[in-house]
Amino acid sequence: MVPRSAAQSGTDNPVRLRRRELRLTQAELAATVGVSRQTVIAVEQGDYAPSVYLALRIARALGATVEQLFIEPDDGEEAGR
Repeated sequence: MVPRSAAQSGTDNPVRLRRRELRLTQAELAATVGVSRQTVIAVEQGDYAPSVYLALRIARALGATVEQLFIEPDDGEEAGR
């Protein structure tokens, strides 16, 4: 699993975008997946690469896949390969 780069931090972070789409607070997501709010903040900022188990819990809580939230697409994938 590859964490999103620091360039992905901010409002375009997939975890943050999906959490906001679902109208969840950082505290609510943290409670759902069993971590602190500070951990959610670090994940959204790209400062913390979650374990596989935590990434799965976050993805499940947000109704997404780990790949959608944490894996950067290869250049070929972006081009529709």
